[in-house]
Parts: sequence; C-alpha cells; structure tokens
Amino acid sequence: MTRPPLFPGFDGLLTLSRREGVDIRPTLLRVLTDLYVQASAHSSDEARQFIELTSRLIDEVDDATRAAVRARLAVYPGTPPEVLRKLGLRPVDPDLPVPLAEEIAAPAPVVETSRGLAEITPRMANHLAMQPKDAAEIHELFFRASGSERVSILHSLADAPLKAAPRIPDKLTKRAIETLEMAAFAADVDNFKLEVSESLILPMRLAGEIVDDAGGEPLAVAMRALAMPSPAFQRVLLFLKQEIGSSVHMVYRLSRLYDRLSERSALVMLAAWRGATTATARAKFRPTLYDDERQRARGAGAIARSTVQPGASPPARTGTDGS
Repeated sequence: MTRPPLFPGFDGLLTLSRREGVDIRPTLLRVLTDLYVQASAHSSDEARQFIELTSRLIDEVDDATRAAVRARLAVYPGTPPEVLRKLGLRPVDPDLPVPLAEEIAAPAPVVETSRGLAEITPRMANHLAMQPKDAAEIHELFFRASGSERVSILHSLADAPLKAAPRIPDKLTKRAIETLEMAAFAADVDNFKLEVSESLILPMRLAGEIVDDAGGEPLAVAMRALAMPSPAFQRVLLFLKQEIGSSVHMVYRLSRLYDRLSERSALVMLAAWRGATTATARAKFRPTLYDDERQRARGAGAIARSTVQPGASPPARTGTDGS
C-alpha cells in the first residue's frame, strides 16, 4: 500500500490561483510550512517534495510571509539544508539535534559601569530632576556600555531616586504604535526614526542613534516608553532590520529584555535622553575669545551718551537772522 503524499492537490491549487487571478501563494507557503513542522520526522520523498514546493514559493511571496516562514523553520530540527540556505539561514551539522544560534558571549564585568552610575545618582538625589549635565552622563554611559552592562543600568534605574518623564497619553501612543508597526513591516527605517522622534519628543539625530544601535537595547527602551505590546515589539524586531530579524538569538534576547523592562526604567531613560539634548544645545555656544564676554559687556557700556546733563540749560540755537 502506497503512502499518500504529504501535500495532496498542492499543484492544482497553485494552478487554480494563477488562472483565477487570486494570489494565494503566501497562504500556501504558510500552510505548507505548518504541515511540515507538525511532524517530528519525514521520509526522503516528503523532504524532496517540500524542497521543490518551497523553493518555488519563497522567492515569489512578500517579505512578511518570508520572515514568518523563516522564523518557523529556523527552530525546526528537520528543516532541509536546501531550504535553510534559500531562507538565508546557516545549515548546521546534521548530527546536531537543532539548528544552533550563535554562541552567547560570557557576560562582561559591570563593575565600572555600575560605579559610574552610582557616582551620578547621589548628585541628583536631593532634587530628583536630572540636570542636563547629569542626563548627558547617563546617556553617554548607556550607549558606551556593553549589552549586559546596559541591562544592569536599566534595572538600576527602576529604583533610582530620579524623576521619570511623564507617561505619553494613550491616544498618542496608539497612533504611534500603529505607525511604527506599518513602517517596520515595510522595512522603512527612515519613517520609523521620524515617528520615534515625534512621539517621544526627541531630536531626529538622537532618534536615529536609538534605532541604528546594533545592540537593540535603546530600541527596546523607546518602545517600552510608548507602552508597545510585547507581540508588536517582536514583529518590529523581525521586520524592521534584517540584521536583527534574521538572528534568532537577538530576537529572543531582546524579547526577554523587553518583557522584564519596567515602564519606570524606560521613562527615566527617556528623561535622560531629553536632558542630554538640552545639554548638547547649551554646549553649542562657546565664546570665540577668552575675554569675549568681557568685551561684549564693555562694548555695551561704551554707548555714546548725551553731552547734556539733566538740569542743564539746552544749547542756544542761532537762526539766520542772528536771534
């Protein structure tokens, strides 16, 4: 008795979709993938059929479908190497049970970073609100730190006696989240940066620094400040930038960080970003000469004064008739 094929009628459905003018290739690829990963093992004929069908569809579907299929097959142990290469994933040794992500580096010591934050916090403890100089130090400390050090800083900010930025109104966050998701689905990084700048009231330069950061932690902080739901943040990670979406390790790492990140930590960091912007704006002015301010004050005091003193008689005017 012959075994029925794993995907009966698939070619007929594909031919029908072309004749009727309805593109069902994205749906077919998703269904095909779901059927394949449901079984723990496959015969050589099933694997060959799966390779033939998916190879035809992967290049013909949209980016969102391709990314969803990549995420499913990246963690499935029985994905054929040909399909992995087609999706831009790295095939692994067949003796290994599952495709492995990149090795996670050992956590770096956070003594120096924690000491730097501990030195900044007492200066602000008396008046809570961050001064621009202190905010600029926290901003620089955070972006200069490694991934594990950034996590330590964010956890420390949750209990720090610092004034957080006010919560953004729900009406504004709802609109911003929808815009950010659409920009992420289209991989439109420029519009994504623009929306981050407008919704968080940050300069475009700083919004670009947040989105372009290779580690991804600033992006997680910005989205938490907007109260973006966790599933929406995961979709942003998958579609916004290929270097993050194609790495299972980075997506999982940032998703775990996002779920553990408190709203207060994100709002305190947002306050630091805004304060650092103020410090940068103040630092743009510097006197050209060492005594530029003194010369300016001296020039203001040297304005010509009237020679007529109060109470003195006005000078006599002589007309043409000598009077």
